[in-house]
Amino acid sequence: MTAAKQDSDRTAGSFAPDVAGHAMRARVGDEIVVRGTTSGVVTRDGEIVGLHHPDGSPPYDVRWADDGRVTLYFPGSDAYVRHPAPAAGPGTGA
Repeated sequence: MTAAKQDSDRTAGSFAPDVAGHAMRARVGDEIVVRGTTSGVVTRDGEIVGLHHPDGSPPYDVRWADDGRVTLYFPGSDAYVRHPAPAAGPGTGA
């Protein structure tokens, strides 16, 4: 995946701290994606079901898509938060 594609998957301020100092922030219902950093490591994703800080900073309670387990997760630099698109409501043309 290209760096441009990775950046388009992320929302400013919604991913692990980087060299520019952006901090990860999430809300209940957001998706967390953990990318494998080496060949053969599978990408893992889950839904954030609980927060431990009111500002949305880590750690998070995550329900993992692959096995349904809920665990306390401290994201590393290989993880980012994806905010779901708002649901289309009546009168929105969808």
